[in-house]
Amino acid sequence: MSEIAAATVHEAYSFACMRCGHGWEQAYEIEHHVDASNNAFVVYKADGQRVPSPLSTPTCANCGGHVVRIMRSGRVSTVQQLMRNSLPVDSNPVGTPAGSPAGGPADAAADARDRKAEAVAATAVPAGEHHWHLADLLHPFHRR
Repeated sequence: MSEIAAATVHEAYSFACMRCGHGWEQAYEIEHHVDASNNAFVVYKADGQRVPSPLSTPTCANCGGHVVRIMRSGRVSTVQQLMRNSLPVDSNPVGTPAGSPAGGPADAAADARDRKAEAVAATAVPAGEHHWHLADLLHPFHRR
């Protein structure tokens, strides 16, 4: 088949699997072509390899599910950054009064911080990976 490349566009998307909560991002080169019969068609490439359109039927690499939310690029990495910034620097506060009775307000506040730190640490992933659970991706959008 003879074809003429009209233009190449670079786009990126964020994806979140509604089945298992896995989140990832992918950049694409989108090549717009016109074949010999003057019909337009599009070729998607990811990491130099031809792939199906991410907008038609995306598949979760984690569970194989096809119910995948497609978002603008940066959504997954934004959540990753928010989670990194929300980690407490020190879970044992220096300003806790030495004479506070056990079970007092200072202990309750410290316990709450410890529970929050444990919950965030349980969902944290090494910096090089883009694996997120659905709750992590949607947390910034919850109303307070």
